[in-house]
Amino acid sequence: MTQHRYIRYATLTLALSLCGVLAPFSSVFAASAKADAAQTPAASAPAQAAPEDLSDLNADSNAPRVEGNIAELQNLVQAGSLTELRATHNGSYGAKLFFLAQEMLYYVALSQDARWWRVVKTQDVARAESIYAQFSRKSYELADGEIRRMQLQAQKALLDRVIAKSADRANRLSADLALSQQQDSQVTQRQQQLQAESAALQTDKLEAERKLRALQLQVEQLQKQSEAGLAPVSTAPSR
Repeated sequence: MTQHRYIRYATLTLALSLCGVLAPFSSVFAASAKADAAQTPAASAPAQAAPEDLSDLNADSNAPRVEGNIAELQNLVQAGSLTELRATHNGSYGAKLFFLAQEMLYYVALSQDARWWRVVKTQDVARAESIYAQFSRKSYELADGEIRRMQLQAQKALLDRVIAKSADRANRLSADLALSQQQDSQVTQRQQQLQAESAALQTDKLEAERKLRALQLQVEQLQKQSEAGLAPVSTAPSR
């Protein structure tokens, strides 16, 4: 028994010694094996299939297209599949309630300039009516500023026309006033000229009258001188 234990111990000691001696060589063998594997031609390894390039392939045309409620409503309206139940118009805004009878569906739409803005689809008629009422109020509120702008624009256009007419009338009155003032100036000048001429004529008249009186005196004196020494002519009464 003691001999067998000794043999096992000796065998274990020898194995451990051999492991310690061969350890450096094992690392060398491993490195060599790696180098050989790296130098081995790729053809010796089993060929792997290259990944398939799918980047240039188009999407499957049969795949279902996802469309929103707006596009769905547009298609149904174009196809004439809907019944218009209610409609509200406020300026460029509007609300509509459509009914798709074959599916018992309601479409409530809010639009601006005939373009669908918001669309709600439901099978609940009460909800559809409620949303339609909300959209109607929304269109009223949105159009309020637009309508106000239109009114102000019309008022401004009216004022511009009134201003243009008033300006034209003012120009006409100014032209008339200018002509009147020019005529007044001409009349004033004419009156002044007439007054000057009248004054000159009055002076000439007085001078002529003075000369006339002087001539008349001269004629009387000459007449007296020519008749001096003559008996006065008597006139006998006729029987």
